This record gives sequence, structure tokens and C-alpha cells, in this order.
Amino acid sequence: MICALGSAVCYGTASVLQAVAARAAEPGTGSGVDPALLLRALRQWRYAAGLGLDALGFVLQIVALRALPIYAVGAALAASLAVTAVVAARVLRVRLSSTEWAAVAVVCGGLAMLGLASGGEGHGTGSAALRWSLLAVALAIPVAGAAAGRLPGRARALVLGLGSGFGFGVVEVAVRLIDPADPLDLANPALYALLLGGAAAFLLLTSALQRGSVTTATAGLVLGETIGPALVGVAWLGDRTRGGLEWLAVTGFAVAVAGALALARFGEPGPGRGDAAAARSESTLGE
Repeated sequence: MICALGSAVCYGTASVLQAVAARAAEPGTGSGVDPALLLRALRQWRYAAGLGLDALGFVLQIVALRALPIYAVGAALAASLAVTAVVAARVLRVRLSSTEWAAVAVVCGGLAMLGLASGGEGHGTGSAALRWSLLAVALAIPVAGAAAGRLPGRARALVLGLGSGFGFGVVEVAVRLIDPADPLDLANPALYALLLGGAAAFLLLTSALQRGSVTTATAGLVLGETIGPALVGVAWLGDRTRGGLEWLAVTGFAVAVAGALALARFGEPGPGRGDAAAARSESTLGE
């Protein structure tokens, strides 16, 4: 759980840096999947620093997924939105309201319940059908992202965020389907699912942060990377709770995700303070 929370800290901090960098990059074609946008964002040190934090967070996430059920790790990663809120308050000089601090406390309370209720990771290895299905989902994500480029602004941000969440969810499940004794088994579809899902997730998230509401995008991200992988872990990989504490795990999961979704609204400063926040962020972070 310490590694899962450490991963959330890395991801949450990276999101602030990447959001500012993505919005400072020149707009592209308007497509949902724009690899050139990623290249333009990489020219800025903030985005590169965010990727470094993402890499560290991914390592911690792998360690956590090898010891905890997917639902526990997923809920902990949802807490990255709480980290984003706190870091953005510091970097963007935006004051958190009492409601937003309450949402942070709700996320922490949900994670505490999950920590008490979660057992060890399941020992299911997953079927060949599950591995191929995971690869199919990874291949469908960039297609959905390209289609999202034709949607109106708010719907586009939601679909891009949701697609990005599915991509990160694919990564979570794929880690469990890859044999640690042979992680580079080229015959394992889960390996390709991990690579494709992770790459597509970064592309879609970068586009969502630049072209749409961060509020809507992060809500879709949380939903995509928590609920689906949690169900896969319980249904096919043998994830369980401690005896008699199923109710506490379900409650903790629901509370943590609900608190994270409530915090998602923090990602888009309200009218009147957004422009000032953006100006202060440029002054604080520099180009």
C-alpha cells in the first residue's frame, strides 16, 4: 500500500506539470490522437519532468500490483487526484475550499478502509482468452480516441479521459498477466497490451489536457482505470478481501472513488480565477 500511495503521489504531481505543459504547446489538428502534440509537449521541461515522475510511479505501481489486489491499487491511484489538488494549490496559487479539503479527507478515509480490508493479490494467472481480449481493448483505445476528435468539446474531453483511463487500466491488468520470471515473453499478448495501452493512454491524456476540460477528463480517467480492472481482478484473477470484510472493501472502494471524482472538479479553476491561476503558473514554473 505504501508503494501504491507513492505511485499516486508521483502521478498526481506529474499531472500538474503535464497539464500546464500541454496547454502551453501549440495546438495541432484537433484529432483525439495527435502524436505530434506529444512531441511538442516534450520540448518543455515540465512535461519531461512529469514523464520522469510517471516512470517512477509506474515502478512503484508494479511493486504494489505484485502484492495487493487490483481494486486496492486502483483506488490508491485514484487518490492521485487528491495529490493533484494539493500540488496545484501550491503551484498555481489556488486556494482549496473547505469542500475540497473534505473531499481529500474522504479519499484518505476510503483508502484506510481498503487497506484494512484488502487481502493479498489473487493467484489467478488468467486465461489465453483474457490475454487476447486485453490486447483487443488496447488496440481499440486509439481508434476510440481518433473518433473522439469529432465530438463536441465536453464530450470529447470525457471520451479522451475515459479512453486514457482504459489504457492505464489495461496496464494494471497486464502487469498481473505477465510472468515475472519471463517478463519479455514475446508470445504473451499481455506484453503487447501493456505497451500499446500505456502509449495510447499517454497520447489521449495529453490531448484531453490540452483540448478539453481537465475536470471532465480526469473524471473519465478515474472511472476508466479503477472500475474495470477491479472487476477483472475479482472475477478472473482471484483477488479477495480478508475474511468477513467484503463490505468494508466495497465501501472503501466506493468512498475513495467518489472522493476522487468530487476532487476532479478542482482540475478546472472556476470563472474569474482560471486566468489568474494560469498566469501565476507560468510565472512560478517558467517556460
